[in-house]
Amino acid sequence: MTGIWFQVALILGLALIAAMIAARFRISTALTEIIVGMCARTLFAATVGAEIFSAQEPWVKTLAGLGAIALTFLAGAELDPDVFKLKWKEAASVGAASFLAPAVGCWAVAYYLLGWESSPALLAGIALAATSVAVVYTVMMEYGFNRTDFGKTILAACFITDLGTVVTLGLVFAPFTWKTAVFVAAVGAAFVALPRATPVIFAKFGGRPSEFETKFLFFALMALGALATWAGSEGVLPAYLIGMALAGCVGRDHALIRKIRAVTIGLLTPFYFIRAGYFVSIPAVLAAPLGVAAFLAVEMATKIVSVYPVARRFGSPHKDAMYTTLLMASGLTFGTISALFGLSNNIIDENQYSTLVAAIIATAIVPTMIANSLYLPRHRLPREAAPQRVGSADPAKESVLEG
Repeated sequence: MTGIWFQVALILGLALIAAMIAARFRISTALTEIIVGMCARTLFAATVGAEIFSAQEPWVKTLAGLGAIALTFLAGAELDPDVFKLKWKEAASVGAASFLAPAVGCWAVAYYLLGWESSPALLAGIALAATSVAVVYTVMMEYGFNRTDFGKTILAACFITDLGTVVTLGLVFAPFTWKTAVFVAAVGAAFVALPRATPVIFAKFGGRPSEFETKFLFFALMALGALATWAGSEGVLPAYLIGMALAGCVGRDHALIRKIRAVTIGLLTPFYFIRAGYFVSIPAVLAAPLGVAAFLAVEMATKIVSVYPVARRFGSPHKDAMYTTLLMASGLTFGTISALFGLSNNIIDENQYSTLVAAIIATAIVPTMIANSLYLPRHRLPREAAPQRVGSADPAKESVLEG
């Protein structure tokens, strides 16, 4: 057990370094954990050996998988049902535009420019089309947009884009068998039944030191995740849908969300994001930078071409529309989930994975910097508050996805 405890301490130590960097520069913790994982691999490979962290050990994969599923659930629970009902047309249009054209464009780059085979190219298109709720919500929190309909509409559009990513990933790469039919039926039943049953069950058994609510949610996520993998799909797919279904009840219980978030962000997601970064070979990226540059350029160009006209159509002035467009171009969480899914299932090789994740990291940084530097819609800022620091003590104003 000494080796296992050492590796847990190693990952949590790297996570602490990432958290300090994120706090210092006020950027996404998920992003810094991936970068720290990349740098750690390079450093260890040059000194004590990259195998000091056994990224392929079953227990590491388990903790990383738990982190991805819990984080995906929180992303779905982040959806504001009221705003979505009010502005569903705008959110759905922006979200769909944000997924379709970039997916096709990045697939074309991978297939025609980089010479990737069909399946790796499809995976690249899906991964790079995603929008990071983690990155976008961090920006919303920093400027207070999360309390405005403008910011909530952008987050609802992020949900549509990421839903397209998760569903397409499952449809394209999951085998269609009788197991698939069972899985779809079970998820559909859970999607309908859980929003009705959960408040009743919580009222009867919750509110006790046993933390029944947290156990119940993790049980539902793990059971559906097991069913998904049994059917040849991905465990994050039902987690996202169940999070969306429970956004109206669980998503508004800030105390419960804080508990789940503490376990997820504090313990589980460091294993996921640091492990994801650990698979990236920096020398491989530096040896072939064309792929990263091409993916970034086409991802941003297709987001602008597709999202900007839609935002303008719904009445957004130029600056607001550009700000929305560039935030929708910020990828990270579901992009890396898709990339790691591809690597784990031998859809892409390590060099393709390194190129893809490096491009995803670039999309998390470049569009956001341009948006906040050139297109920040200051007239949308809440009048009563200056930009606030991520990690506010008010649970009603905290993101469940600070990372």
